[in-house]
Amino acid sequence: MCRLLCSLFCASLLPFGANAEVICALGSGASSYDAKGDQRPTRDTMQLAARMNAALSPTCSPRCPQIAIYRNTTAPNAMLVVTPDQAKFVYAPQFFTAVYDKYGDGAIIAFIAHEYGHALNEVHPASWMKSDWTAELRADAWAGCALAKSDLSLNDLSEALTAVSKYPPSALSNWSLRAPALRLGYIHCGGDGSQFDSGAGGSKRN
Repeated sequence: MCRLLCSLFCASLLPFGANAEVICALGSGASSYDAKGDQRPTRDTMQLAARMNAALSPTCSPRCPQIAIYRNTTAPNAMLVVTPDQAKFVYAPQFFTAVYDKYGDGAIIAFIAHEYGHALNEVHPASWMKSDWTAELRADAWAGCALAKSDLSLNDLSEALTAVSKYPPSALSNWSLRAPALRLGYIHCGGDGSQFDSGAGGSKRN
């Protein structure tokens, strides 16, 4: 098993049963996902996952959830799938390639952090988040935290937030709800609120 930093993600091909549940999908088409097409992630993706690990592992260590990571052409952009005893993050390689080429590292980090945020919220619920937030908003807050800790330039932050706004979770597409959650996570984890506001200025409002 390949472990990165605090073992938030692993790259081994683990078995998953038929009772797997999609917790979150960025985009439609989750019903078309075929687990038999799961493959090991690319080195570039694992490097960006490592940056996300470095950003979020201090918040949960030593009880960080472990998630396998795969690429699969049938995946709906990106998604988190769980079974009673395991979890995996699956991304469509064609989606990550397009996003990386247009929006850069920060966007991929944010997407990975959002999906990981769902698992992190289960084992490490954050008191600094609003009590009435949905699971999607909490996952967005963790994505904002990861962006704050990733040392992005203002331009890279702006590109990342634009990408996040253009590819929302299927359960929540309203940017006016998502942006405050991302901002709170960004500020809580040491980011400058004015920088976030500047970066979010170019993001699409849904």
